Amino acid sequence: MSTNLKPLFDRIVIKRLEAETRSAGGIYIPDAATEKPIQGEVVAVGPGKTLDNGSLRAPSVKIGDKVLFGKYSGTEVKIDGTEYLVVKEEDLFAIVG
Repeated sequence: MSTNLKPLFDRIVIKRLEAETRSAGGIYIPDAATEKPIQGEVVAVGPGKTLDNGSLRAPSVKIGDKVLFGKYSGTEVKIDGTEYLVVKEEDLFAIVG
């Protein structure tokens, strides 16, 4: 990442993977018809979640992991012309690969 973006608590910063521009049959899909991908790469990870007893639970993901997240999860931010998604760790569904 070109900027020094450091998420707080159990938040994760994700860069969405590029949307598919062709269908499985080889047909090109116009930009207006494509949906935002629900898969991305983790580019920054917060220190973790503070539990009720005061201890810190480390995040389950690390920088470079490919993850799945909900269609309407998180908050989109644009930094230096690049769009990122900031989500809580609990909004992630799975680590891919």
